[in-house]
Amino acid sequence: MWAHKAWQGRFLAQQSPAAERLRCYAGWCDAVEGNTTFYATPSRETVASWARQTGPGFRFVLKIPKVVTHEHRLTDADGPLRAFLDAVEPLGPRAHALWIQLPGSFAPDDVGVLARFLRRLPDSHRYAVEVRDPAFFTDPRATRLLEGVLAEASAEWIPFDTTAFFQAAPTSDAERDAWTKKPRMPLRTAALTDRPIVRYLGRDDPDRTVDGWRHWVDVTVGWLREGRSPTVFVHTPDNADAPQLARRFHAEVRARMPELDALPEPVPAEPLTLF
Repeated sequence: MWAHKAWQGRFLAQQSPAAERLRCYAGWCDAVEGNTTFYATPSRETVASWARQTGPGFRFVLKIPKVVTHEHRLTDADGPLRAFLDAVEPLGPRAHALWIQLPGSFAPDDVGVLARFLRRLPDSHRYAVEVRDPAFFTDPRATRLLEGVLAEASAEWIPFDTTAFFQAAPTSDAERDAWTKKPRMPLRTAALTDRPIVRYLGRDDPDRTVDGWRHWVDVTVGWLREGRSPTVFVHTPDNADAPQLARRFHAEVRARMPELDALPEPVPAEPLTLF
């Protein structure tokens, strides 16, 4: 997402029109999760406006619609899939990866379905898969099975790291809500491609969020030294400080790898004045 009520007047201009909020967000971060595409396929005109608001190096990781992944479970969904692929075409290389988030009920026995689906996808895009059945993480045979299918398609495995979040009981309404909705996923830090993608969920307390991502700083630095180009998304239960936290994560990585490109300088949310 690139628009959040708590960001108005802090990270986004207070009165910024909806059609310009992505441009403001892109001054803070150079990648975004396209979660809204999970619920509905946008028009090509809308997607073209996203391209106009971002630079050529901006990264979209766009979720394939749930009608494909959850309702049809990757089968008999050629129509909705074609509509989605056509809609996102204006992004060109900004479409860093198309994100196949699978339901928790998608188990190791279903990997054959995923393999057939990936083989039918056009090679004009890169793909990344998020699974939520713990067996993929805890059963070595299931891990190898999924990794083999993904490797055949040059697709990445997106880990959703919730380990820091679930280390202690919730202390706020936002944390209590997330406690009932977010999956309890085992930690995974392996990359399959040169473009690993990580989703990390911290806490409302920024210090606890930072403590929980220390291992990801190490992993990210290691990937960069291997020549990979990782994308890391930082979440908290209320996401109120997410852009600022994402920049802090980037700064910690860059402190160890000064050759890493700097993030853009944010446009002030409000005009600067002398009084």
